[in-house]
Amino acid sequence: MSISSPHSSESSRRRRPTEHTQSCDPPWQHDPRAGHNREPSHEGLCGGQLNPADTFPSFQHHSICPALCTTKCSSAHSCPIHHTCDDGWVEIQSKRIISAENEVEANKLVNNYRFGFRKWKSHVTERPFEDRSEVVKELYSELKVIKPHTGHLITCGNIAYLFLFGWWVSLAYFLVSMLMFITVIGLPYGRLCLKLSCYFLWPFGKSIHEIGNTLRRCCEQAPDCECNIEEADDNSPVLLPSPTEMPIPDFSGQPQQTPYWHRFSTYAWLLLGYPPLVVVHSLACFLSWILVFTIPVSKMNARTIRVILLLPPEDVSVSTCSQRKRQGCETRALLCCYHAANWYYYKFTVDGINVFAVNLLPLVIVAMVIGYIDRENQYASSEVKFAIAICSIIPLSYYIGMGIASISAQSNFAVGAVVNASFGSITELTFYITALLRGHRAGNPCLQEVVKAALTGTLLGCILFIPGICMIIGGLRHSEQTFNSRSTGVSSALLFISVGGVFAPTLFSKAYGNLVCDACTNSSGGNGTSNSSGPFICHNCHYDLNNGTLFHNHVQPLVYTVSALLPIAYIIGLIFTLKTHSHIYNIRVGERQETSHHGAVVHWSRWRSLVILIMATVLTSVCADLVTEHIQPILNQPNISQYFIGVTVLAMVPEIPEIVNGIQFALQNNISLSLEVGICIAVQVCMLQIPILVLFNSFYDVGFVLLFSDLHLWASIFSVILVNYIFMDGKCDYFQGTALVINYFILLALYFYAPSPAGC
Repeated sequence: MSISSPHSSESSRRRRPTEHTQSCDPPWQHDPRAGHNREPSHEGLCGGQLNPADTFPSFQHHSICPALCTTKCSSAHSCPIHHTCDDGWVEIQSKRIISAENEVEANKLVNNYRFGFRKWKSHVTERPFEDRSEVVKELYSELKVIKPHTGHLITCGNIAYLFLFGWWVSLAYFLVSMLMFITVIGLPYGRLCLKLSCYFLWPFGKSIHEIGNTLRRCCEQAPDCECNIEEADDNSPVLLPSPTEMPIPDFSGQPQQTPYWHRFSTYAWLLLGYPPLVVVHSLACFLSWILVFTIPVSKMNARTIRVILLLPPEDVSVSTCSQRKRQGCETRALLCCYHAANWYYYKFTVDGINVFAVNLLPLVIVAMVIGYIDRENQYASSEVKFAIAICSIIPLSYYIGMGIASISAQSNFAVGAVVNASFGSITELTFYITALLRGHRAGNPCLQEVVKAALTGTLLGCILFIPGICMIIGGLRHSEQTFNSRSTGVSSALLFISVGGVFAPTLFSKAYGNLVCDACTNSSGGNGTSNSSGPFICHNCHYDLNNGTLFHNHVQPLVYTVSALLPIAYIIGLIFTLKTHSHIYNIRVGERQETSHHGAVVHWSRWRSLVILIMATVLTSVCADLVTEHIQPILNQPNISQYFIGVTVLAMVPEIPEIVNGIQFALQNNISLSLEVGICIAVQVCMLQIPILVLFNSFYDVGFVLLFSDLHLWASIFSVILVNYIFMDGKCDYFQGTALVINYFILLALYFYAPSPAGC
């Protein structure tokens, strides 16, 4: 990727150095042994790491000459003068070209670099199957093609299949075969079940074929003929699933087989044998799908239900995959599996949605059923309902993100900006507003403190944890990663403005508020009204703002002023980064874009995305209501501070899809987007979510006051200072990420041991 500056062509002609006349190697060479990009040296390389996803930091003049990265310096004296090198380096920083399969996908990638847009990793269009890697093709392949296999069939995954699925599926077939033998008319199906019982005990290296009319007639009239696949050796490299028929002797004079639906055995099978096997295979299919990595087992069981068990028993043949289909034999491979597990199935998607998010979606239904039907907690406790409801928000957040990305990629910038602003924070806002409403109706001030803790926890997690964990994971794969320090500096400046504005009323109240304590005693045991001398010990001290004129005449107007200024700062940031200084994020699609895929197949159309967004928002509000309804037993835990619950569970669980996106960007050496993921959320919390909560409270007074405790105040300020110090040099590694994560856990320890808020 490269950024294209409007003056790049003219400046390139003016700044092109003439001293470099020899051919130049790429500035960064890949070391296949270590999996890292080797660092540039003084002797041979100019500039820094040429990462197509990131821009580059400035280098010192005395260390490496930052000339154009398409040239190679033979020595320090061969470099042009310093200001020419700097100009050339700035030109490189201003270029970023992205490649995409189609126009829609390119628009989605461009939106990732826009300020204020939600960063999304997954594709919103179907990728061309022929362009995908062999590993990915294997994930989506059908288990009906026999391929040459030279590996071992005794693997950990196959052995796990034997103990998890094979023995009881095989046992079910054996019992059904006995049942069909008892019926007498079901003898053909009984023999088939015995063969399938042996097959499903250990299906690896075996195959199931459908025998066509040609082969069946041949084998019926001459059982010892050469076309019997049960006794033939396979020397062909691949057995294709397409049928092949060759001329054979005419057996027209022989009696014809009774049609499938005219047999008594068919109905005996469909009434007695097929239903229990459907239940067995459905259970195995469900369990193996939930485990994700055993999806091949799920495919095998699903195909058995749909195809194999509905064929006439004489048309089904079980053999080893090494046996040969001779010419003149008409067969079709139905099922052939070599491995029960594949570790790459974490990449598997269903209609553009990752398989893990798809598997978590049923939790939404479970949460609603047990939450609204079991009101008396007879079947599930409040703690269980809370855990299921909070986990059900994870897939809904994923679906909301996919919907936002799909609409933005298929629309213009204005529509994309409106959709991102409207739905980007809908998950968090839904929970906050629901908690404030329930706390106001129940007269429970603790929920307001929990909301403030969740707001602060989101800030801390997005400022420290998300960038830190991305630096660690990305740094373990790439020794050092670089990012656009200028664009990150803009986001950091907005982060300073955000935190300063949000906590300004708190600082003001602490400067001018009156400290009031509920009970004070001195060391001699007297109360606060006695004349005893000695130090006093006071309990439940707080700043009294509601009983005086300070809050109504000074603090409240300050809150409204800050809440109006923060969105204005957000809009100014949009104008700066996307209009007046758009060269910071200026992305254009390169020439590698595939022009042959004119009609890109989009997973979700605009209308479908909008419907899913609305449905996901409604379901999120329902799950948030269940979370707040059953949170009280969690808050009443004596050994856990209510602050800790707010800054951890309630703050970070909805952000899990964002954490996954950031980690995927970091693994692809695109640390710029990984850092922007966290900063973007933190800025939206301060500049959009908190002003919306203040606006909501002004119309419907739920008691939300923009005053935070000292712990929230100093933890947030410390985090912002630390992360800006880390971002200064435009480079990061796993050590800096470790520093951020360790500080995040230190702050969590403070919240864990902190006493609960007053009155809770």
